[in-house]
Amino acid sequence: MTNDKLALALVVLLAASGCGYSFKAVGLTAPEGVRTIAVTVLENRTSESGIETIFASDLAYEFTRSKVLRVVDKDAADAVLSGCIVFLNVDAISHTASYQSDERRVTLALDLVLKRTDGEVIWSVRALQDRECFKVSSDKLDTEANERAAIETIFERMAEIVHYRILHGF
Repeated sequence: MTNDKLALALVVLLAASGCGYSFKAVGLTAPEGVRTIAVTVLENRTSESGIETIFASDLAYEFTRSKVLRVVDKDAADAVLSGCIVFLNVDAISHTASYQSDERRVTLALDLVLKRTDGEVIWSVRALQDRECFKVSSDKLDTEANERAAIETIFERMAEIVHYRILHGF
């Protein structure tokens, strides 16, 4: 490919990614008889308060964006996705010369189950894990903000994965 063609291809890709254009995923279908889904707030078994709503919000966004299933209230849903945050662990992964933590890694695990309204399990996963690193700052508030951002990143990725796994192969 010539430099001109390569530059044109790069410009088109950048323009497409910058204007909200997205490629529709192929092969995603709803489970039989399921047209609507409710996404519940997860049970939080960790000491990190307030994170239980982040995943539900991210997952509802994924379903809304794909338009394969319509997100509705639990009473109107054909299926309900529920579960819990099993654990959240934070480990130091690098240190400064004075043995202070320089970078940490947060690890999260979820148990999830998708059930029809009659209680039949359609899909489930246990101990779905992901991790993300974040910087430690000399300012405790900055470190906490970095940790929260890492948790949000994990939940965004997990929502994409769960959305795909639920709708792939039905």
